[in-house]
Parts: sequence; C-alpha cells; structure tokens
Amino acid sequence: MAECIFCKIVAKELPSRLVYEDDDIIAFNDLNARAPLHVLVVPRRHVERLSDLDDAALAGKLALAAARIARDAGHGDNFRLVVNNGAGAGQSVFHLHFHVLGGRQFTWPPG
Repeated sequence: MAECIFCKIVAKELPSRLVYEDDDIIAFNDLNARAPLHVLVVPRRHVERLSDLDDAALAGKLALAAARIARDAGHGDNFRLVVNNGAGAGQSVFHLHFHVLGGRQFTWPPG
C-alpha cells in the first residue's frame, strides 16, 4: 500500500532501527516507546488488522518472533504483547503490528 508507513519501512523506503527480520516479518523499535523495550513486529505483506489475518502460520510466526525479541532483550520471562484491532481499540497505523513491551512493571487493566 503506497501510503502505509509500515509498508514503507518494510520496503526500506523509510529508516528504522531494525531488531529482527526474516522472509515474512520485520521488527523495529517504536519511535514513541512506552517501555524500555518497545518493538513493533509487523508482517512484510500488508494486513490491515488482526481480524483481517487469515494465515495461521503467519500469526504463529509473529507471536514467536515477539517472544524471541523479548527473550533476546533479556525480558523473556516478563513482557507484554499488545495488538490493537481497529481505531476504537487504539490502532493508529492500519498495518497489523504486535507491540512487544518489557523492562518495566505493567499494571492491569492496561487502560
């Protein structure tokens, strides 16, 4: 999608601080970090929301990459994984992305 900021990051048209990438996924540090570890894990192909994802293998890869990123950053036992689905849930970029947050105490409910 020509106007999608995450598609531009995936295509390396915009800079990012890459944390992980493979054939299906790219992960980079969030510019608006809410925790010492705040990485966005996105599929390379454009999927607007989690509710639009129909690929179980890709869903699993996203989750496993998120866990690996937390573990590699030293937060494998204590991290939060967040997916906002739709504007009413707080999604502001409409390209599916998982937030991996760690390095501080989290409360419940989140907000």
